[in-house]
Amino acid sequence: AKHKDRPPCNISKRKRNMEVIQVLHMKGGLGKTSYATNSCVQKKVISMTKPITEEAITKLYCSSFPTSLAIADLGCSSGPNTLFLVSELIKTVENIRQKLGLGSPEYHVLLNDLPGNDFNTIFRCLLPDFQTKLKKQVGPGLGPCLFSAFPGSFYGRLFPKNSLHFVHSSYSLQWLSQVPEGLKNNKRNIYMASTSPPNVLKAYYEQFQRDFLCFLKCRSEEVVSGGRMVLTFLGRRSEDPSSKEGCYIWELLAMALDQMVSEGLIEEEKLESFNIPQYTPSPTEVKSEVLQEGSFSIDRMDVTEVNWNVYHNELNLQGDAIYQDGGYNVAQCMRAVAEPLLVSHFGEGIIEEVFCRYREIITDRMSREKTEFVNVIVALTKKS
Repeated sequence: AKHKDRPPCNISKRKRNMEVIQVLHMKGGLGKTSYATNSCVQKKVISMTKPITEEAITKLYCSSFPTSLAIADLGCSSGPNTLFLVSELIKTVENIRQKLGLGSPEYHVLLNDLPGNDFNTIFRCLLPDFQTKLKKQVGPGLGPCLFSAFPGSFYGRLFPKNSLHFVHSSYSLQWLSQVPEGLKNNKRNIYMASTSPPNVLKAYYEQFQRDFLCFLKCRSEEVVSGGRMVLTFLGRRSEDPSSKEGCYIWELLAMALDQMVSEGLIEEEKLESFNIPQYTPSPTEVKSEVLQEGSFSIDRMDVTEVNWNVYHNELNLQGDAIYQDGGYNVAQCMRAVAEPLLVSHFGEGIIEEVFCRYREIITDRMSREKTEFVNVIVALTKKS
């Protein structure tokens, strides 16, 4: 009788969670619409946070000069960004140990993403060149660099207890483990928006709280005492979760989809049942969950911005402005991120048309408004 009385919501939650795990991944391969080709914004953000990651890995290494270092990149995706951050961390440690006359540690690099991630491209196409280049840059004496893949959700345990020295995650933790419950009245919106009812905003925030708290609990078991984490969220400065800072890029995609509904190219029911499993937190919201979980101390918290079009205002070697089709660049970037989600819900038939419209909408808005992504960065240390 007890089993019959249980509500079926746990089963539906697991089902939604599995659906997200199966379809949430960046577009693989090395083609013109792949994430590897269209992740300049993400690389720019990693470069911007380089001083923070260098400071964290330096303090970690100099605290005990370990003979082995386990570095985990959570939400690593596929493409050059996957190994770019790892390269910078290893070179930082190597620079320190060479100045001190120490031997090189053994590096264990643990790459994590959801099972749908294109790990094959990383190991087959990118890793051999990376290792050759790193050895040339560092010089003789570089210790072994051992790479492993750990497919799975970082909202659960991934690694053995007390095994990680340094954890990095960039532009991944804003993705939720599942689409929140109770979004049926979020009509014609595919995410939080200025027109979303209060219950929708509440549902998204509560899902973020559960997920991030779970993330911290899991890492608290896996990170060694004194270990470090640097986490970068796509976030917002405002305390309003429906502010343009975090939602605008998705509102514009919703406009493109809505146009196609009006023209009978997409069923209205299909649009109304589609919601993005993402939450762009404020610094206050990130800090609150870290303090509540209690295993980590906050060393540093920063907020930065990056233009939607990463080439905005860049100059060439002659000092002339570089012409770039900003709308195309941004639409391609978002396509590499969102296409697997859209295909799983609407089918492949709409993809070219929706991103053609999306590009036009983005181009128009970028010509009239300031368009930036907000980054929330937090550096943490595991308490003793």
